[in-house]
Amino acid sequence: MSSVAQYKEILANKFSPSAAAGLNEVFQFDLEGELFHLIVADGSYDILEGEHDDPSVTLKLKSATLKGLLDGSVNGMTAFMMGKVKAIGDMMLATKLTQLFPA
Repeated sequence: MSSVAQYKEILANKFSPSAAAGLNEVFQFDLEGELFHLIVADGSYDILEGEHDDPSVTLKLKSATLKGLLDGSVNGMTAFMMGKVKAIGDMMLATKLTQLFPA
């Protein structure tokens, strides 16, 4: 199963449409060279394979770290401070992921 398929399944049960209301952003994920992006558009989202040409923020991290962020076992700020998550672009936007997909 590809990462995109895995994350579609994980994210489907966690998404908070109210947190995404009025938000139009692209989150690019680089999981050790495997790229996919999450498009959040006013209360909905889609996840697609590959690289987006103009992401709002790009997050570089390991798959295990992303899974931990999504299940609540990893604190996002701690992971960032320890270098487990690197953000390129709108770093403050990256903090919205926990609101969009609460653990």
